[in-house]
This record gives sequence, C-alpha cells and structure tokens, in this order.
Amino acid sequence: MIRLVIIGSGNVAQHLIQAFQKSLVQVVARHPEALHSLPISCPVVTSMSEIADAEVYVLAVSDHAIAALGHEIPGTGKLVVHTSGATGMHVLPKHHRSGVLYPLQTFTKGKPLDYNTIPFCLEADKKEDYLLLEQLARTVSSAIFSIDEQQRLALHLAAVFVCNFTNHLYQLGADLCAEHGVSFEVLKPLILETAAKVQTLTPTQAQTGPALRGDTATLERHQSMLTQPYPKEIYQLLTQSIIDHVQKL
Repeated sequence: MIRLVIIGSGNVAQHLIQAFQKSLVQVVARHPEALHSLPISCPVVTSMSEIADAEVYVLAVSDHAIAALGHEIPGTGKLVVHTSGATGMHVLPKHHRSGVLYPLQTFTKGKPLDYNTIPFCLEADKKEDYLLLEQLARTVSSAIFSIDEQQRLALHLAAVFVCNFTNHLYQLGADLCAEHGVSFEVLKPLILETAAKVQTLTPTQAQTGPALRGDTATLERHQSMLTQPYPKEIYQLLTQSIIDHVQKL
C-alpha cells in the first residue's frame, strides 16, 4: 500500500481523507476540529514540523496556500502534489518532485459521494511519479485520466460552466418561484431529467426551449417578467447564445 499524507482540512481534504483511508499514514490539519466528524484511523497533527515519512504528500488546500505549504515539507525529492484545477505544477518547490491529483467533482461537507465514479486527472514531471499517482488513484476510482496543465485548466473552466454557473441558475429559478409563490420542488424532476439526458445525448441534441424554437413571443413575455438587471441580462445572453449556436448547425 502506498504511504500517503494529506495536508488540509477543507471540503476537498475531508473527502480525500475518507476516500484514501487505507493509504493514509497521517493528516496534517491546522484546524483539526474541522475533521472531528470523520472516522480517521491515522494520526492527525497540526504542524508541518511533525510531518510523517510518506511516498506521496497531497496538498488539499486553497490555491493561494499551495506554494507556501509545499516549501514547508522537509527534506528533498519527495513527491508533492496538489489538487487544484487552476494551478500549475510550477508553484510546487523545485527541490521536491511535482505532480497533480485533481479530482473533478463538486465537494460539499457531509455530502456522501461515490468515489469510484469521480474522475481523477493526473499529471507529473516524471513517468515513474505519474505511474505512482495512477496506482494510488486506482485504489479509489476507476476513472483515471492523464491531463496536462492546459487541459486541466480547460476542464476546470468547463466545470465552472456546468456546475457553478448551473447552480447559480438554479438559484435564479428558485428566486422566481419564491417571487410568484411557487415551490422550487416543482422544478426538481425537470432538473434531474435535464442532467440525465446528457448522459446519453450530446448537449446539442438535448437542447429544448423557446430560443431553440425561435418562439419570439414567449421570449418577449419572459423578459418582461424579469425586473432585476442581472437575471434579465443573463436571460438575454443565454438566449442569444442558443440562437447563435443553432444557426451554426
């Protein structure tokens, strides 16, 4: 079994701690109270000076903390990886070996996940280090991808569109429901079916709605109902984007 140390205590760290329990020899967390609800079988320390010997050190921390914490890992030649989708390996210390273990998923504290389905996007400076990361990732997931820095950044950007932006659209939909006295629960079957369709269809094939149909009367009625500037502008931009996409086909 690969000896693993995870550094961090946030959402990503908490999920990786649960996923890699069998490989963990230590967790380094400056806020260990955040981990009290987790069934951790290895030691938890609060200082980088107490860090254990391991084959892989995973920095599951915020992007701005990666460089500083990486330099706090003692010794030389250790395999140090981060979990960021938007940060290159160049921020990691040069006196250690570098890599990336990027789990492409949205993580929420206390929300269980099926780790076996989570794509792990891997990158390393050396082939032998990549193979070690691949071996580690395969202990928890069957979805392993070799992704370079530019591809990872593109995936991260795409994830913002399909996850973060989509969730904000749920919020705007919920606000409209609340404004007109309708329960958001009514929309949940539609949300589930929309997500299910793109499992078997391309987004182009799955697209429906008044913009696709060229239903200008409905589009105008919708816009007349939107009184706040941001929702109205978003509606207009997305409508035009759908129309432009259809015209390209």
